[in-house]
Amino acid sequence: MNNSNINYSQKVVEMKKITKKFGSFVANDNIDLTVHKGEVHALLGENGAGKSTLMNILYGLYQQTSGEIYINEKLVNMDNPNVAIANGIGMVHQHFMLVQPFTVAQNIILGVEPTKGLGSIDINKAIEDVKAISEKYGLYVDPNAKIEDISVGMQQRVEILKALYRGAEILILDEPTAVLTPQEIEELIQIIRNLTKEGKSVIIITHKLKEIKAAADYCTIIRRGKYIDTVKVSETTEDELAAMMVGREVNFKVDKKEAKPTSNVLEIKDLLVKDSRKVSVVDGLSLEVKAGEILGIAGIDGNGQSELVEVLTGLRKAESGSIKVNSRELLNKKPKEIFNNGIKNIPEDRHKRGLILDFTVAENTVLQNYKDPRFSKNGILNKHAIEEYADKIIERFDVRPTDHTVKSRALSGGNQQKIIIGREVDNIETARKATGEPQLLIATQPTRGLDVGAIEFVHQALVKQRDEGNAVLLVSLELDEVMNVSDRIAVIYEGKIVGIVDAKDADENMLGLMMAGGEDNE
Repeated sequence: MNNSNINYSQKVVEMKKITKKFGSFVANDNIDLTVHKGEVHALLGENGAGKSTLMNILYGLYQQTSGEIYINEKLVNMDNPNVAIANGIGMVHQHFMLVQPFTVAQNIILGVEPTKGLGSIDINKAIEDVKAISEKYGLYVDPNAKIEDISVGMQQRVEILKALYRGAEILILDEPTAVLTPQEIEELIQIIRNLTKEGKSVIIITHKLKEIKAAADYCTIIRRGKYIDTVKVSETTEDELAAMMVGREVNFKVDKKEAKPTSNVLEIKDLLVKDSRKVSVVDGLSLEVKAGEILGIAGIDGNGQSELVEVLTGLRKAESGSIKVNSRELLNKKPKEIFNNGIKNIPEDRHKRGLILDFTVAENTVLQNYKDPRFSKNGILNKHAIEEYADKIIERFDVRPTDHTVKSRALSGGNQQKIIIGREVDNIETARKATGEPQLLIATQPTRGLDVGAIEFVHQALVKQRDEGNAVLLVSLELDEVMNVSDRIAVIYEGKIVGIVDAKDADENMLGLMMAGGEDNE
Protein backbone atom coordinates (compact mmCIF):
# COMPACT_ATOMS: atom_id res chain seq x y z
CA MET A 1 0.00 0.00 0.00
CA ASN A 2 1.37 3.42 -0.95
CA ASN A 3 2.15 5.95 1.80
CA SER A 4 0.29 9.17 0.88
CA ASN A 5 3.15 11.29 2.29
CA ILE A 6 5.68 9.90 -0.22
CA ASN A 7 6.15 11.50 -3.64
CA TYR A 8 6.56 8.36 -5.76
CA SER A 9 7.14 10.41 -8.94
CA GLN A 10 10.33 11.98 -7.51
CA LYS A 11 13.49 10.87 -9.32
CA VAL A 12 16.04 9.97 -6.64
CA VAL A 13 18.70 8.58 -9.00
CA GLU A 14 19.44 9.48 -12.61
CA MET A 15 22.53 8.07 -14.26
CA LYS A 16 22.89 9.56 -17.74
CA LYS A 17 25.10 8.16 -20.53
CA ILE A 18 27.47 6.46 -18.08
CA THR A 19 30.57 5.00 -19.71
CA LYS A 20 33.38 3.30 -17.77
CA LYS A 21 36.59 2.07 -19.37
CA PHE A 22 39.35 -0.01 -17.78
CA GLY A 23 42.15 0.50 -20.30
CA SER A 24 40.70 -0.67 -23.62
CA PHE A 25 37.94 -2.71 -21.92
CA VAL A 26 34.54 -0.96 -21.89
CA ALA A 27 32.66 -2.18 -18.79
CA ASN A 28 29.74 0.29 -19.11
CA ASP A 29 28.82 1.73 -22.50
CA ASN A 30 26.50 4.75 -22.45
CA ILE A 31 24.08 3.40 -19.80
CA ASP A 32 21.00 5.24 -18.49
CA LEU A 33 19.27 4.41 -15.20
CA THR A 34 16.40 6.20 -13.44
CA VAL A 35 15.08 5.21 -10.00
CA HIS A 36 12.10 6.83 -8.23
CA LYS A 37 11.36 7.29 -4.54
CA GLY A 38 9.83 4.25 -2.80
CA GLU A 39 10.68 1.98 -5.73
CA VAL A 40 12.42 -1.39 -5.91
CA HIS A 41 14.48 -1.32 -9.10
CA ALA A 42 16.28 -4.48 -10.26
CA LEU A 43 19.47 -4.29 -12.31
CA LEU A 44 19.60 -7.47 -14.38
CA GLY A 45 22.45 -8.83 -16.47
CA GLU A 46 24.74 -11.76 -17.09
CA ASN A 47 27.93 -12.31 -15.08
CA GLY A 48 30.36 -9.63 -16.21
CA ALA A 49 27.64 -7.51 -17.88
CA GLY A 50 28.71 -4.44 -15.89
CA LYS A 51 26.01 -4.34 -13.17
CA SER A 52 28.32 -4.11 -10.17
CA THR A 53 30.60 -1.65 -12.00
CA LEU A 54 27.64 0.67 -12.61
CA MET A 55 26.60 0.52 -8.95
CA ASN A 56 30.20 0.99 -7.76
CA ILE A 57 30.17 4.22 -9.80
CA LEU A 58 26.92 5.30 -8.11
CA TYR A 59 28.50 4.56 -4.71
CA GLY A 60 31.70 6.45 -5.56
CA LEU A 61 34.05 3.44 -5.53
CA TYR A 62 34.77 3.98 -9.25
CA GLN A 63 34.54 7.20 -11.26
CA GLN A 64 32.85 7.14 -14.65
CA THR A 65 34.90 7.85 -17.76
CA SER A 66 32.01 9.98 -19.02
CA GLY A 67 28.37 10.67 -18.13
CA GLU A 68 26.49 12.39 -15.29
CA ILE A 69 24.89 11.38 -12.00
CA TYR A 70 21.93 13.24 -10.49
CA ILE A 71 20.70 12.55 -6.94
CA ASN A 72 17.29 14.07 -6.13
CA GLU A 73 17.60 15.96 -9.45
CA LYS A 74 20.90 17.66 -8.49
CA LEU A 75 24.15 16.99 -10.36
CA VAL A 76 26.65 15.26 -8.04
CA ASN A 77 30.36 14.59 -8.51
CA MET A 78 30.44 11.12 -6.93
CA ASP A 79 34.19 10.92 -6.44
CA ASN A 80 34.25 8.75 -3.29
CA PRO A 81 31.87 6.77 -1.03
CA ASN A 82 31.73 9.58 1.56
CA VAL A 83 30.01 11.75 -1.06
CA ALA A 84 27.56 8.89 -1.76
CA ILE A 85 26.80 8.43 1.96
CA ALA A 86 26.34 12.21 2.38
CA ASN A 87 23.80 12.03 -0.48
CA GLY A 88 21.84 9.23 1.27
CA ILE A 89 23.25 6.25 -0.65
CA GLY A 90 24.18 2.99 1.12
CA MET A 91 25.59 -0.16 -0.46
CA VAL A 92 25.55 -3.75 0.77
CA HIS A 93 28.24 -5.64 -1.12
CA GLN A 94 27.97 -9.27 -2.21
CA HIS A 95 30.88 -10.19 0.08
CA PHE A 96 30.17 -8.52 3.41
CA MET A 97 32.58 -5.98 4.93
CA LEU A 98 32.23 -6.75 8.64
CA VAL A 99 34.77 -7.12 11.45
CA GLN A 100 34.19 -10.70 12.61
CA PRO A 101 35.27 -10.43 16.32
CA PHE A 102 33.23 -7.19 16.82
CA THR A 103 29.62 -7.18 17.98
CA VAL A 104 26.69 -6.23 15.74
CA ALA A 105 26.44 -2.79 17.39
CA GLN A 106 30.20 -2.16 17.11
CA ASN A 107 30.11 -2.94 13.38
CA ILE A 108 27.10 -0.71 12.74
CA ILE A 109 28.57 2.39 14.44
CA LEU A 110 32.15 1.88 13.18
CA GLY A 111 33.47 5.25 11.99
CA VAL A 112 30.41 7.21 13.21
CA GLU A 113 30.50 6.28 16.91
CA PRO A 114 28.23 8.22 19.33
CA THR A 115 30.30 9.72 22.15
CA LYS A 116 29.76 10.90 25.71
CA GLY A 117 31.92 12.88 28.16
CA LEU A 118 35.64 13.17 27.28
CA GLY A 119 35.00 11.62 23.85
CA SER A 120 34.47 8.01 25.00
CA ILE A 121 32.15 5.83 22.91
CA ASP A 122 28.58 5.68 24.22
CA ILE A 123 27.97 1.99 23.48
CA ASN A 124 24.63 1.99 25.35
CA LYS A 125 23.30 4.73 23.07
CA ALA A 126 24.59 2.79 20.06
CA ILE A 127 22.73 -0.34 21.21
CA GLU A 128 19.50 1.64 21.74
CA ASP A 129 19.83 3.30 18.28
CA VAL A 130 20.43 -0.08 16.63
CA LYS A 131 17.38 -1.58 18.39
CA ALA A 132 15.20 1.36 17.26
CA ILE A 133 16.19 1.04 13.58
CA SER A 134 15.89 -2.76 13.76
CA GLU A 135 12.33 -2.57 15.05
CA LYS A 136 11.28 0.13 12.57
CA TYR A 137 12.22 -1.96 9.52
CA GLY A 138 11.72 -5.50 10.83
CA LEU A 139 15.47 -6.18 10.84
CA TYR A 140 15.61 -8.06 14.13
CA VAL A 141 19.16 -8.88 15.20
CA ASP A 142 20.89 -9.02 18.61
CA PRO A 143 23.11 -5.89 18.95
CA ASN A 144 25.40 -7.70 21.41
CA ALA A 145 26.03 -10.81 19.27
CA LYS A 146 29.45 -11.21 17.69
CA ILE A 147 29.49 -11.27 13.87
CA GLU A 148 31.44 -14.55 13.82
CA ASP A 149 28.61 -16.22 15.80
CA ILE A 150 25.64 -15.24 13.61
CA SER A 151 24.29 -16.64 10.31
CA VAL A 152 25.00 -15.21 6.87
CA GLY A 153 21.41 -13.93 6.69
CA MET A 154 21.85 -12.07 9.98
CA GLN A 155 25.19 -10.63 8.79
CA GLN A 156 23.39 -9.22 5.75
CA ARG A 157 20.87 -7.54 8.08
CA VAL A 158 23.80 -5.94 9.90
CA GLU A 159 25.11 -4.54 6.59
CA ILE A 160 21.66 -3.09 5.81
CA LEU A 161 21.43 -1.60 9.32
CA LYS A 162 24.91 -0.12 8.87
CA ALA A 163 23.67 1.77 5.79
CA LEU A 164 20.41 2.87 7.47
CA TYR A 165 22.32 4.06 10.57
CA ARG A 166 24.25 6.41 8.28
CA GLY A 167 20.99 7.84 6.91
CA ALA A 168 20.64 5.91 3.64
CA GLU A 169 17.53 6.74 1.61
CA ILE A 170 18.77 4.82 -1.45
CA LEU A 171 20.00 1.30 -0.76
CA ILE A 172 22.04 -0.74 -3.26
CA LEU A 173 21.97 -4.52 -2.64
CA ASP A 174 24.59 -6.43 -4.67
CA GLU A 175 23.45 -10.04 -5.28
CA PRO A 176 21.60 -10.00 -1.93
CA THR A 177 20.21 -13.55 -2.14
CA ALA A 178 23.34 -15.34 -3.40
CA VAL A 179 24.21 -16.83 0.00
CA LEU A 180 20.77 -16.98 1.64
CA THR A 181 18.51 -19.94 2.37
CA PRO A 182 14.99 -19.92 0.84
CA GLN A 183 13.50 -18.81 4.18
CA GLU A 184 16.05 -15.99 4.50
CA ILE A 185 15.21 -14.86 0.95
CA GLU A 186 11.53 -14.55 1.89
CA GLU A 187 12.51 -12.58 5.00
CA LEU A 188 14.73 -10.26 2.92
CA ILE A 189 11.91 -9.54 0.46
CA GLN A 190 9.68 -8.58 3.42
CA ILE A 191 12.44 -6.30 4.75
CA ILE A 192 12.71 -4.61 1.32
CA ARG A 193 8.95 -4.01 1.36
CA ASN A 194 9.21 -2.48 4.84
CA LEU A 195 11.93 -0.13 3.58
CA THR A 196 9.95 1.07 0.55
CA LYS A 197 6.84 1.66 2.70
CA GLU A 198 8.96 4.24 4.54
CA GLY A 199 9.96 5.90 1.25
CA LYS A 200 13.37 4.27 0.82
CA SER A 201 14.41 3.31 -2.72
CA VAL A 202 16.13 -0.05 -3.25
CA ILE A 203 18.31 -1.08 -6.19
CA ILE A 204 18.90 -4.84 -6.39
CA ILE A 205 21.76 -6.18 -8.53
CA THR A 206 20.73 -9.72 -9.44
CA HIS A 207 20.20 -12.36 -12.08
CA LYS A 208 17.59 -14.37 -10.15
CA LEU A 209 14.39 -13.93 -12.14
CA LYS A 210 12.07 -15.39 -9.49
CA GLU A 211 13.21 -12.80 -6.98
CA ILE A 212 12.86 -9.96 -9.45
CA LYS A 213 9.25 -11.04 -10.01
CA ALA A 214 8.68 -11.30 -6.23
CA ALA A 215 10.34 -8.05 -5.13
CA ALA A 216 10.93 -5.50 -7.92
CA ASP A 217 8.69 -2.83 -9.48
CA TYR A 218 10.95 -2.02 -12.44
CA CYS A 219 13.91 -3.78 -14.03
CA THR A 220 16.73 -2.35 -16.14
CA ILE A 221 18.55 -4.93 -18.26
CA ILE A 222 22.15 -4.54 -19.40
CA ARG A 223 24.03 -6.94 -21.66
CA ARG A 224 27.79 -6.90 -22.24
CA GLY A 225 28.00 -3.40 -20.82
CA LYS A 226 25.19 -1.91 -22.95
CA TYR A 227 21.72 -0.72 -21.90
CA ILE A 228 19.00 -2.98 -23.35
CA ASP A 229 15.68 -1.83 -21.80
CA THR A 230 13.78 -0.83 -18.65
CA VAL A 231 10.55 -2.74 -18.10
CA LYS A 232 7.70 -2.84 -15.59
CA VAL A 233 8.15 -6.20 -13.86
CA SER A 234 4.42 -6.93 -13.44
CA GLU A 235 4.00 -6.69 -17.23
CA THR A 236 6.97 -8.93 -18.14
CA THR A 237 7.50 -12.71 -17.93
CA GLU A 238 10.58 -14.54 -16.63
CA ASP A 239 11.18 -15.92 -20.15
CA GLU A 240 11.17 -12.39 -21.61
CA LEU A 241 13.58 -11.13 -18.93
CA ALA A 242 15.92 -14.07 -19.53
CA ALA A 243 15.92 -13.53 -23.30
CA MET A 244 16.71 -9.81 -22.88
CA MET A 245 19.50 -10.64 -20.45
CA VAL A 246 21.38 -13.18 -22.59
CA GLY A 247 20.19 -12.18 -26.07
CA ARG A 248 18.54 -15.51 -26.86
CA GLU A 249 15.87 -17.85 -25.55
CA VAL A 250 16.92 -19.79 -22.45
CA ASN A 251 15.86 -23.36 -21.74
CA PHE A 252 14.97 -23.58 -18.04
CA LYS A 253 14.50 -27.36 -18.22
CA VAL A 254 17.70 -29.40 -18.31
CA ASP A 255 17.85 -31.25 -21.62
CA LYS A 256 19.09 -34.75 -20.79
CA LYS A 257 18.56 -38.35 -21.81
CA GLU A 258 17.63 -41.16 -19.44
CA ALA A 259 20.57 -42.00 -17.14
CA LYS A 260 22.38 -45.31 -17.65
CA PRO A 261 24.04 -45.94 -14.28
CA THR A 262 26.51 -48.81 -13.95
CA SER A 263 28.85 -49.67 -11.06
CA ASN A 264 29.31 -47.76 -7.80
CA VAL A 265 32.00 -45.08 -7.95
CA LEU A 266 31.42 -43.68 -4.44
CA GLU A 267 30.45 -45.87 -1.49
CA ILE A 268 29.95 -44.25 1.93
CA LYS A 269 29.15 -46.50 4.90
CA ASP A 270 28.22 -45.54 8.47
CA LEU A 271 30.04 -42.20 8.29
CA LEU A 272 30.25 -40.37 11.62
CA VAL A 273 31.51 -36.77 11.76
CA LYS A 274 31.58 -34.50 14.81
CA ASP A 275 31.96 -30.73 14.96
CA SER A 276 34.23 -28.72 17.29
CA ARG A 277 31.66 -29.13 20.10
CA LYS A 278 31.82 -32.95 19.69
CA VAL A 279 28.23 -32.98 18.37
CA SER A 280 27.49 -35.47 15.57
CA VAL A 281 26.82 -33.46 12.39
CA VAL A 282 27.01 -36.47 10.06
CA ASP A 283 25.42 -39.34 11.94
CA GLY A 284 25.91 -42.85 10.53
CA LEU A 285 25.37 -41.73 6.93
CA SER A 286 25.49 -44.30 4.10
CA LEU A 287 25.24 -43.45 0.40
CA GLU A 288 26.22 -44.77 -3.03
CA VAL A 289 26.76 -42.83 -6.27
CA LYS A 290 27.07 -44.77 -9.51
CA ALA A 291 28.96 -44.10 -12.72
CA GLY A 292 26.61 -42.53 -15.25
CA GLU A 293 24.28 -40.80 -12.76
CA ILE A 294 23.80 -37.47 -11.00
CA LEU A 295 22.82 -37.96 -7.37
CA GLY A 296 21.44 -34.77 -5.82
CA ILE A 297 21.47 -34.11 -2.08
CA ALA A 298 18.49 -32.04 -0.93
CA GLY A 299 18.27 -30.58 2.55
CA ILE A 300 17.82 -27.44 4.59
CA ASP A 301 21.14 -25.70 5.19
CA GLY A 302 22.97 -26.91 8.31
CA ASN A 303 21.94 -30.57 8.17
CA GLY A 304 25.45 -31.92 7.58
CA GLN A 305 25.91 -31.23 3.85
CA SER A 306 28.99 -29.00 4.25
CA GLU A 307 30.66 -31.35 6.72
CA LEU A 308 29.98 -34.36 4.46
CA VAL A 309 31.69 -32.63 1.51
CA GLU A 310 34.61 -31.52 3.72
CA VAL A 311 35.23 -35.14 4.77
CA LEU A 312 34.90 -36.40 1.19
CA THR A 313 37.53 -33.88 0.03
CA GLY A 314 39.94 -34.36 2.96
CA LEU A 315 39.31 -31.00 4.64
CA ARG A 316 37.80 -32.52 7.81
CA LYS A 317 38.46 -35.75 9.70
CA ALA A 318 35.70 -38.28 10.34
CA GLU A 319 35.37 -40.22 13.59
CA SER A 320 34.58 -43.50 11.85
CA GLY A 321 33.03 -45.10 8.79
CA SER A 322 34.19 -45.85 5.27
CA ILE A 323 34.57 -43.82 2.05
CA LYS A 324 35.51 -45.82 -1.03
CA VAL A 325 36.05 -44.50 -4.56
CA ASN A 326 36.42 -47.21 -7.19
CA SER A 327 36.80 -49.67 -4.27
CA ARG A 328 39.79 -47.78 -2.77
CA GLU A 329 39.45 -46.65 0.86
CA LEU A 330 39.92 -42.87 1.11
CA LEU A 331 38.62 -42.10 4.61
CA ASN A 332 40.75 -39.40 6.29
CA LYS A 333 43.32 -39.33 3.48
CA LYS A 334 45.01 -36.06 2.53
CA PRO A 335 43.30 -33.81 -0.08
CA LYS A 336 46.03 -34.45 -2.68
CA GLU A 337 45.68 -38.23 -2.37
CA ILE A 338 41.88 -37.93 -2.64
CA PHE A 339 42.25 -35.70 -5.74
CA ASN A 340 44.64 -38.22 -7.33
CA ASN A 341 42.27 -41.11 -6.56
CA GLY A 342 39.23 -39.93 -8.42
CA ILE A 343 37.45 -37.09 -6.55
CA LYS A 344 37.27 -33.63 -8.14
CA ASN A 345 35.46 -30.83 -6.35
CA ILE A 346 33.59 -27.60 -7.15
CA PRO A 347 33.66 -26.10 -3.63
CA GLU A 348 30.84 -24.33 -1.82
CA ASP A 349 32.89 -21.20 -1.04
CA ARG A 350 34.81 -20.10 -4.13
CA HIS A 351 36.87 -17.50 -2.23
CA LYS A 352 37.82 -19.69 0.72
CA ARG A 353 38.30 -23.03 -1.04
CA GLY A 354 38.28 -22.49 -4.82
CA LEU A 355 40.64 -19.65 -5.72
CA ILE A 356 43.63 -17.64 -4.57
CA LEU A 357 42.20 -14.22 -5.34
CA ASP A 358 45.55 -12.45 -5.79
CA PHE A 359 46.73 -15.07 -8.30
CA THR A 360 45.99 -14.52 -11.99
CA VAL A 361 43.30 -16.46 -13.82
CA ALA A 362 46.04 -18.57 -15.44
CA GLU A 363 47.64 -19.43 -12.08
CA ASN A 364 44.27 -20.44 -10.62
CA THR A 365 43.59 -22.90 -13.45
CA VAL A 366 46.52 -25.11 -12.31
CA LEU A 367 46.25 -24.85 -8.50
CA GLN A 368 45.97 -28.61 -7.93
CA ASN A 369 48.14 -29.90 -10.77
CA TYR A 370 50.91 -27.37 -11.35
CA LYS A 371 53.39 -30.27 -10.92
CA ASP A 372 51.84 -32.03 -13.93
CA PRO A 373 54.51 -32.55 -16.66
CA ARG A 374 52.33 -30.43 -18.96
CA PHE A 375 52.93 -27.39 -16.71
CA SER A 376 56.33 -27.86 -15.07
CA LYS A 377 59.68 -29.62 -15.47
CA ASN A 378 62.30 -30.14 -12.74
CA GLY A 379 60.31 -27.86 -10.45
CA ILE A 380 60.22 -24.96 -12.93
CA LEU A 381 56.78 -23.80 -14.13
CA ASN A 382 56.17 -23.59 -17.86
CA LYS A 383 54.41 -20.21 -17.92
CA HIS A 384 53.59 -20.39 -21.62
CA ALA A 385 51.91 -23.82 -21.29
CA ILE A 386 49.90 -22.65 -18.27
CA GLU A 387 48.68 -19.55 -20.13
CA GLU A 388 47.72 -21.59 -23.21
CA TYR A 389 45.79 -23.98 -20.95
CA ALA A 390 44.03 -21.06 -19.23
CA ASP A 391 43.04 -19.58 -22.59
CA LYS A 392 41.34 -22.87 -23.53
CA ILE A 393 39.31 -22.84 -20.28
CA ILE A 394 38.46 -19.15 -20.74
CA GLU A 395 37.16 -19.82 -24.27
CA ARG A 396 35.32 -23.05 -23.46
CA PHE A 397 33.59 -21.68 -20.35
CA ASP A 398 33.05 -18.10 -21.62
CA VAL A 399 35.03 -16.41 -18.82
CA ARG A 400 34.94 -12.60 -19.06
CA PRO A 401 37.11 -10.64 -19.51
CA THR A 402 39.10 -13.02 -21.75
CA ASP A 403 42.45 -12.10 -20.20
CA HIS A 404 44.43 -14.77 -18.33
CA THR A 405 46.73 -12.13 -16.74
CA VAL A 406 43.90 -10.50 -14.74
CA LYS A 407 43.89 -11.19 -10.99
CA SER A 408 40.98 -13.42 -10.06
CA ARG A 409 39.64 -10.94 -7.48
CA ALA A 410 38.97 -8.46 -10.35
CA LEU A 411 36.39 -10.82 -11.94
CA SER A 412 32.69 -10.93 -11.11
CA GLY A 413 31.60 -13.74 -8.77
CA GLY A 414 30.01 -15.62 -11.67
CA ASN A 415 33.17 -15.51 -13.76
CA GLN A 416 35.25 -16.64 -10.78
CA GLN A 417 32.89 -19.62 -10.54
CA LYS A 418 33.35 -20.38 -14.25
CA ILE A 419 37.14 -20.64 -13.75
CA ILE A 420 36.64 -23.23 -10.98
CA ILE A 421 34.07 -25.25 -12.93
CA GLY A 422 36.21 -25.15 -16.08
CA ARG A 423 39.27 -26.30 -14.14
CA GLU A 424 37.47 -29.16 -12.37
CA VAL A 425 35.71 -30.39 -15.51
CA ASP A 426 39.05 -30.46 -17.33
CA ASN A 427 40.69 -32.24 -14.36
CA ILE A 428 38.04 -34.96 -14.40
CA GLU A 429 38.29 -35.44 -18.17
CA THR A 430 42.11 -35.63 -18.01
CA ALA A 431 42.04 -38.13 -15.12
CA ARG A 432 39.45 -40.30 -16.89
CA LYS A 433 41.61 -40.52 -20.01
CA ALA A 434 44.75 -41.28 -17.97
CA THR A 435 43.28 -43.98 -15.69
CA GLY A 436 40.34 -45.35 -17.65
CA GLU A 437 38.36 -45.23 -14.39
CA PRO A 438 35.15 -43.26 -13.82
CA GLN A 439 35.74 -40.19 -11.64
CA LEU A 440 33.51 -38.51 -9.03
CA LEU A 441 32.69 -34.83 -9.48
CA ILE A 442 31.34 -33.16 -6.34
CA ALA A 443 29.46 -29.97 -7.21
CA THR A 444 28.43 -27.95 -4.14
CA GLN A 445 26.23 -24.92 -4.92
CA PRO A 446 27.75 -24.93 -8.45
CA THR A 447 25.45 -22.20 -9.81
CA ARG A 448 25.45 -19.85 -6.81
CA GLY A 449 25.81 -16.33 -8.16
CA LEU A 450 25.43 -17.35 -11.82
CA ASP A 451 23.03 -15.89 -14.40
CA VAL A 452 20.46 -18.06 -16.21
CA GLY A 453 22.63 -18.46 -19.30
CA ALA A 454 25.61 -19.60 -17.22
CA ILE A 455 23.38 -21.87 -15.10
CA GLU A 456 22.17 -23.57 -18.28
CA PHE A 457 25.82 -24.05 -19.33
CA VAL A 458 26.86 -25.52 -15.95
CA HIS A 459 23.93 -27.92 -15.87
CA GLN A 460 24.83 -29.12 -19.37
CA ALA A 461 28.46 -29.59 -18.22
CA LEU A 462 27.31 -31.77 -15.27
CA VAL A 463 25.06 -33.85 -17.54
CA LYS A 464 27.96 -34.26 -20.01
CA GLN A 465 30.13 -35.73 -17.24
CA ARG A 466 27.33 -38.12 -16.36
CA ASP A 467 26.92 -39.13 -20.01
CA GLU A 468 30.66 -39.78 -20.30
CA GLY A 469 30.33 -42.35 -17.52
CA ASN A 470 31.51 -40.31 -14.54
CA ALA A 471 29.57 -39.96 -11.26
CA VAL A 472 28.26 -36.58 -10.12
CA LEU A 473 27.29 -35.69 -6.54
CA LEU A 474 25.27 -32.46 -6.63
CA VAL A 475 24.81 -30.66 -3.28
CA SER A 476 22.52 -27.64 -3.60
CA LEU A 477 20.13 -25.59 -1.47
CA GLU A 478 18.21 -24.74 -4.68
CA LEU A 479 15.45 -27.35 -4.70
CA ASP A 480 14.55 -26.53 -8.33
CA GLU A 481 18.15 -27.27 -9.32
CA VAL A 482 18.27 -30.58 -7.45
CA MET A 483 14.97 -31.72 -9.01
CA ASN A 484 15.89 -30.51 -12.50
CA VAL A 485 19.44 -31.88 -12.77
CA SER A 486 19.49 -35.05 -10.62
CA ASP A 487 18.61 -38.59 -11.63
CA ARG A 488 18.17 -39.67 -8.00
CA ILE A 489 17.65 -37.41 -4.97
CA ALA A 490 18.89 -38.23 -1.46
CA VAL A 491 17.34 -36.16 1.32
CA ILE A 492 19.58 -35.30 4.28
CA TYR A 493 18.16 -34.42 7.69
CA GLU A 494 20.18 -34.04 10.90
CA GLY A 495 23.20 -35.71 9.33
CA LYS A 496 21.35 -38.79 8.04
CA ILE A 497 19.98 -39.74 4.63
CA VAL A 498 16.26 -40.09 5.41
CA GLY A 499 15.13 -41.06 1.92
CA ILE A 500 16.25 -41.61 -1.67
CA VAL A 501 13.77 -41.03 -4.50
CA ASP A 502 13.85 -41.11 -8.28
CA ALA A 503 13.91 -37.52 -9.51
CA LYS A 504 11.09 -38.28 -11.98
CA ASP A 505 8.81 -39.16 -9.04
CA ALA A 506 9.79 -36.25 -6.78
CA ASP A 507 7.83 -33.07 -6.15
CA GLU A 508 8.51 -30.06 -3.91
CA ASN A 509 5.94 -31.07 -1.29
CA MET A 510 7.31 -34.58 -0.91
CA LEU A 511 10.92 -33.38 -0.67
CA GLY A 512 10.00 -30.45 1.59
CA LEU A 513 8.32 -32.82 4.07
CA MET A 514 11.33 -35.13 4.10
CA MET A 515 13.76 -32.18 4.43
CA ALA A 516 11.88 -31.09 7.55
CA GLY A 517 12.17 -34.59 9.02
CA GLY A 518 8.51 -35.32 8.45
CA GLU A 519 8.81 -38.65 6.69
CA ASP A 520 11.20 -41.57 6.49
CA ASN A 521 10.98 -42.79 2.93
CA GLU A 522 14.06 -45.00 2.56
